[in-house]
Amino acid sequence: MITGTGLTKVYGTKRAVDDVDFTVEAGELFVLMGLSGSGKSTLLRMINRLVEPTSGTVTIDGVDLAGLGAAELRELRNRRVNMVFQHFALFPHRTVRQNAAYGLEVRRVPLAERLDRADRALERVGLGDRGDARPQELSGGQRQRVGLARALATDPDVLLMDEPFSALDPLIRRDMQDLLLDLQADRPRTIVFVTHDLNEAMRIGSRIMVLKDGRVQQCGTGPEILAAPANDYVGEFVADVDRARVLTASAVMRPAPSTAVLSTAPADVLGSDVFVLDADDKLLGLVGSADVAAALDAGEPDLSARVADGYHVVPPDRPLVEFAHLAVSAPLVVVDDGRLVGVVSDRDLLTALGGVRA
Repeated sequence: MITGTGLTKVYGTKRAVDDVDFTVEAGELFVLMGLSGSGKSTLLRMINRLVEPTSGTVTIDGVDLAGLGAAELRELRNRRVNMVFQHFALFPHRTVRQNAAYGLEVRRVPLAERLDRADRALERVGLGDRGDARPQELSGGQRQRVGLARALATDPDVLLMDEPFSALDPLIRRDMQDLLLDLQADRPRTIVFVTHDLNEAMRIGSRIMVLKDGRVQQCGTGPEILAAPANDYVGEFVADVDRARVLTASAVMRPAPSTAVLSTAPADVLGSDVFVLDADDKLLGLVGSADVAAALDAGEPDLSARVADGYHVVPPDRPLVEFAHLAVSAPLVVVDDGRLVGVVSDRDLLTALGGVRA
């Protein structure tokens, strides 16, 4: 949906953004992150030409923004790309409903339709009963919900969010992150989200691009960046991340050490704990090494009588914080749509939580 190629922005002698390439897929929540002065907000504003690049190109859905005239650019911003700012940017003399409808007013949408769409957007962000209130009557978190509703009411293809939650206290900030994730699950949009908070980036981002002094340091998923920082700067940046909430089962699992089918002879897998699969690789159960030996001693021709379920099943996307405690009582098995995709050992968990690089 969005492609940036060779993007550079120079202010005087300083390169605020320095030769940055990136792509954002349709429906992806892509995070730009870095400390103050890293160039992330400048880069975000180049996506809709609020900041003109010194060099490089930006395309949205195949359209090169550099080739758009003033009227075409206004049309793009009005209909396809919307922005949510850090400090709400609400009109204090308008009601919450009128604020939420503002983007539609700019489009000259008829009054009844725009108010109806504004009410529906407010309902989606949990403010369906506050349409007649004024912004000054709302809390900070509620005002930011109005800003989000205003963007949603226009139904944009692309949503640009510039540190939208950074002015909120931690509990409200987490509520807003939850709301954004819920909205994204309900109706995926292409979102570029700027933050300086790595825990926030790791929590909400499909992928994260880490910037320093205007240059890209690393781009990848949260678990990829945690597992293999590209350099010392990124390694130091991620050192204090709550790894248990970011890393998932798929990030720490390894292939099952031994698998078999029901017809496997015990002598062929003697000495191993064996995961038994059907013809479609779906997990049927586990045969412990002691049971394999017992089946051999009893002269049983295969493993079918010994299959048990003495293990815990977790999906690949389950965060470690939700299942690590289970490892003390039984093996952890990662299953996707019934198929065995890996196992997680105590050692894997401790290594992941401790941040030890392979």
